[in-house]
Amino acid sequence: MPDNTVILEKANAAITAGDYEGFLSFCTEDTLWTFVGDKTLQGKEAVRQWMATAYLEPPTFMVENLIAGGEFVTALGKIRLEGEDGQLTDYSYCDVWRFREGKMAELKAFVIKTA
Repeated sequence: MPDNTVILEKANAAITAGDYEGFLSFCTEDTLWTFVGDKTLQGKEAVRQWMATAYLEPPTFMVENLIAGGEFVTALGKIRLEGEDGQLTDYSYCDVWRFREGKMAELKAFVIKTA
């Protein structure tokens, strides 16, 4: 059985390298992303389109904790994104990933803007 924590670390490394297709290769076709209080993305193509606008520049993030249990891996940390205005904004996040057959099938993300 694949180690879901290792899979998530490889996927995150792809994102920071700007390899969004590499990241998406770790997701199921029917991946479901819920940004709590914001939006829901259904399917890999919806995620691809969202990344094209949300990640104009690859985000920088620091994972503080990875907590694995069963089919879930929870990541806690900080992320910095560049907005359309070129300004960098810092966020704290908690991502709860559900894995299915070694791929990321579902994300519930709690993202909070910090000072």
